[in-house]
Amino acid sequence: MRTTVIPAQITTVEDKIAGNLNFTQILLLIASLFIDTFIYAALPERLHFTLYKVPLMAVATFICLILCMRIKGRVMLSWIFLLSSYYFRPRYYLFNKNDLFAREEIIFVLETKKHTRTKALNLKKAKHKNLSFADFIKMQAAPANLHSRLSFKFDRKGGFDATVSKIES
Repeated sequence: MRTTVIPAQITTVEDKIAGNLNFTQILLLIASLFIDTFIYAALPERLHFTLYKVPLMAVATFICLILCMRIKGRVMLSWIFLLSSYYFRPRYYLFNKNDLFAREEIIFVLETKKHTRTKALNLKKAKHKNLSFADFIKMQAAPANLHSRLSFKFDRKGGFDATVSKIES
């Protein structure tokens, strides 16, 4: 007896229920019956035969019969689903690594700090020589003198020195 290995991709065989009809084809034919019954019962002159209901029922039945047909081994309805999913697919794919999908949301709670009083620092007063009144007047007049140069320097320890020197010409 000869055995053949069938790959797993080909094992999707449709079950035939009645003749060559599978389950989806039978559901489409039953759906046409329900649509025709709805047209007969819901439209005016309910549950009475009128001539305008006949073409509506014929169109509904014809559409369901078209959807039941097979093309290349597939039901027409599945081709419509396949093509519509293709035509309505997104055309551009944007990769964003900051996407929020499936991320845990982290909520930050701001804590208010209580204000505490700070004590003023006891700063040492800068040491300077006591200047006489005459030297003080000279110091005030030095920047206005064109023959003097005023320069400022900062120490490494935060001190500040101002020097006035005469320009020799």
